[in-house]
Amino acid sequence: MSKYCYSLLCAPEVEEKLLDALLTTFDDEIFASMPVFSHGTAHGRLSAVEQVLGRSRSVFVQILVTAAEAAVLNALLHRDFAGTGIRFWMTSLVAEGEIA
Repeated sequence: MSKYCYSLLCAPEVEEKLLDALLTTFDDEIFASMPVFSHGTAHGRLSAVEQVLGRSRSVFVQILVTAAEAAVLNALLHRDFAGTGIRFWMTSLVAEGEIA
């Protein structure tokens, strides 16, 4: 079964709601989240300081999903996170595993 890496970039204000949604919807999947700076965010979403710096504080989340799970995640994002400015992309996963 093919898997994909679904990447999300969101504002810190959206982080807890997004992580809760992932934990409840994909409770058997491992995912990672980390604070990052994003570049190229629409100026309407940036504070004055962020506009001067040219970057904004964001949260980056990655989760490995099947095609069916990606469709569920995409529907969830469009339904529950409309207007939040979440950016996302999905790439094919070449390999995965656990070093025990």
